[in-house]
Amino acid sequence: MRETLSAAEARRVTLAAQGLARAEQPATPGTRHLQSVMRRLGVVQIDSVNVFARAHYVPFFSRLGPYDPAALDRLVFGRRGPYVEYLAHEASLIPITDWGLWRFRMDAMRASYGGDGSWFENNAATVEWVRGELAARGPVRPAEIETDAHRSAKGPWWDWSAVKRAVEHLWLFGEVAIAGRRGFERRYALAADVIPAAVLANPVPRDDAVRELVRRAARSYGVATAADLADYYRLRDRPAVQAAIDDLTDAGELVPVRVAGWERGGRPIPAWLHREARVPRRTDGVALLSPFDPLVWYRERAERMFGFDYRIEIYTPAAKRRYGYYSLPVLVDDAIVARVDLKADRPAGVLRVQSAWWEPGCASATTERIAAELRAAARWQGLDEITVAGWGDAVDELALALGSERH
Repeated sequence: MRETLSAAEARRVTLAAQGLARAEQPATPGTRHLQSVMRRLGVVQIDSVNVFARAHYVPFFSRLGPYDPAALDRLVFGRRGPYVEYLAHEASLIPITDWGLWRFRMDAMRASYGGDGSWFENNAATVEWVRGELAARGPVRPAEIETDAHRSAKGPWWDWSAVKRAVEHLWLFGEVAIAGRRGFERRYALAADVIPAAVLANPVPRDDAVRELVRRAARSYGVATAADLADYYRLRDRPAVQAAIDDLTDAGELVPVRVAGWERGGRPIPAWLHREARVPRRTDGVALLSPFDPLVWYRERAERMFGFDYRIEIYTPAAKRRYGYYSLPVLVDDAIVARVDLKADRPAGVLRVQSAWWEPGCASATTERIAAELRAAARWQGLDEITVAGWGDAVDELALALGSERH
């Protein structure tokens, strides 16, 4: 195994591990390809912002090209499907068979938010009513719970915000699971009505769970620091993460490696290479990345690996935004070369490039390739045209390459 990696090699290792090192994409991505992406990533973050496309749809497009989002909906949100949602990074899609891996986090959530004097304890009657509703009715949408909460014939008129809060607490604690979605609206059920009995009956002990999650993070990243591995599944107990790394190193699954340029205060940052990681000679392709793509979701790693300083500006006042409301990093081969703020204007059938910016030192030789990816993105979203605004140092070249109108 390698003991040292150049910065470029480390990037290529990660791109290969993340499924972004491909020279070409499948002609017709189907369920098998979607499942392959899920296996590689292990977890896909969900986000409600739908300016271009919701965050959980974009990582599959980044790796597969245009696919049918309805096929992904059927796979991940269908009743009795192989995936479920939990707080695995933030709210995320995970394999349903992994539910037991998260028992340690569910227990920690209960200890933090369900103990003496907590809202959960002080609203025990509401919580018990919600449990009873779910036990009696099976999977329900929030609107259905709300309807029942205001029927006086059923008892007290429960305050809807309290009912919703109770459901969310029960989900955090693992008593409730999300039984798919209609549109983007969750359907809640008791965990026993969603999670296979064999999975529910076998919670994974905390130390074993942390070790397994570190193992998976290492496989998904290819090469990583301890902080990278901890962040992938938001593991806050750094001593436990380091203990897991030590165990996996002793077992030969992780190999200590030095990556050129990965330093802090002039000293190298310890890193580990997964034993299955490969080091491609080159990587090819263009990808638009979700702000919540695992390649860039840990901002410290994105800056260390790609020299990419990334902040989402959703919560920044418009007048103070530097790059746009929801700018997407643009990966070309093994470098992040630009960022584009996209808006899908569905009523007009137009993909609007609200802003576009080159990263420092990145030549505009990639303009035609980025334009081709934007055309693919428009097709994927069912949009017929692309227009380009006037904000950003890359907009003129992109508009010319696209032959687009300005807006």
